[in-house]
Amino acid sequence: MQKIGCVVMAAGNARRFGKNKLAAQLNGRTLILRALEAVPAEQFDSVVVVTQYPEVMRLVKDFHFSAVYNEHPDYGISHTIELGLTSLRDCGGVLFLVSDQPLLRRESVAELVRFWKAQPDKIAALGHNGVRGNPCLFPARFFPELLELREDHGGNTVIRRHEDDLVLLEVDGQELTDVDTPQALKEISGR
Repeated sequence: MQKIGCVVMAAGNARRFGKNKLAAQLNGRTLILRALEAVPAEQFDSVVVVTQYPEVMRLVKDFHFSAVYNEHPDYGISHTIELGLTSLRDCGGVLFLVSDQPLLRRESVAELVRFWKAQPDKIAALGHNGVRGNPCLFPARFFPELLELREDHGGNTVIRRHEDDLVLLEVDGQELTDVDTPQALKEISGR
């Protein structure tokens, strides 16, 4: 059975949010805590959290995940992907989970891993009404392309080149909502 890894991407500068959005709270729990709680650790051989924040590095220890410090978040999401993937090169598949989807359910992430295991040559992602969201799980055959990404080009770039290799697992659209601004967080709080 091939190994499966998870990269929690928690290194961005959150320019549109105006401050460290991972520390922002929804119903008394920070966005980073919600992201870490959404990781079904039993589904993964390794979980790596890539971050620039010392407080996140400390929190990661409580979950018994590995932490990778990103000293160059200004290099963009591609650098976060490279740091996480380099730590997990021995895996047959790696799931990339963003840290700004506070309504993402742990059960949905676990189901996505099971869904991918049934077709491990495909890129699997959560989606709603045919629209792809995050997280996304890539088989190892796409690792070279992911490692070639530069600046703020993420997994979307690779997926667009391989639309025929993408399969979606349908979930409630709210789970896919990301919060890029304080207003978006306020709107999600009102639901």
